[in-house]
Amino acid sequence: MRAKTSEDRKLIEIFDPIANDLGLDIVRVRLMGSNKPGGARRLQIMAERQSDGDINVNQCARLSRALSAFLDEADPISGDYVLEVSSPGIDRPLTRLKDFETFEGYEARIELDRLAEGRKRFRGVLAGIEDDHIAIDLEGEAETVLMPFAWVIDAKLVLTDELLKRGAEMRANRSDEDDEEDEDFDDDFEDAEDLEDDEPANDDK
Repeated sequence: MRAKTSEDRKLIEIFDPIANDLGLDIVRVRLMGSNKPGGARRLQIMAERQSDGDINVNQCARLSRALSAFLDEADPISGDYVLEVSSPGIDRPLTRLKDFETFEGYEARIELDRLAEGRKRFRGVLAGIEDDHIAIDLEGEAETVLMPFAWVIDAKLVLTDELLKRGAEMRANRSDEDDEEDEDFDDDFEDAEDLEDDEPANDDK
């Protein structure tokens, strides 16, 4: 689920080692169509720190620069595109098996690629993982349900009070080293809006 298309999957194979060198994990890659007819496509990349699942603006900027340098040189994407690097957000997508363990106890929506118990969409509280299955306590169901992770095509946390509290605690508990990094970082990016390029990331070649 980190990738949706074959093109996305090829990009993830390229981006993973670049992010890893920065101590980051790629959560999801989506190369999407333009919001405007005839406009540049959007290359959306969500990332997080390997250490704690958080990420700050400066780390997004570093990853954006590292990826831009590679993309400019290798030119693996045809046509014009705009690179966007961001955090997964509070009500984040769950794209890896380990995400369902990390966010055990939180509410999520899950969509499968096939029918299970007569439906494809489910909502409930995550109950961890078992081998290559995810466990979820569904609304109105007495027993915990196991679903093969391979069947999941989309999963996302539901924005609840508990999740908002977790997000607030993560912001409050950021380390002193993280704060110092923000102060010392010498970069052209001034705020989060600068992480989205105003112009396409490549020219017609």
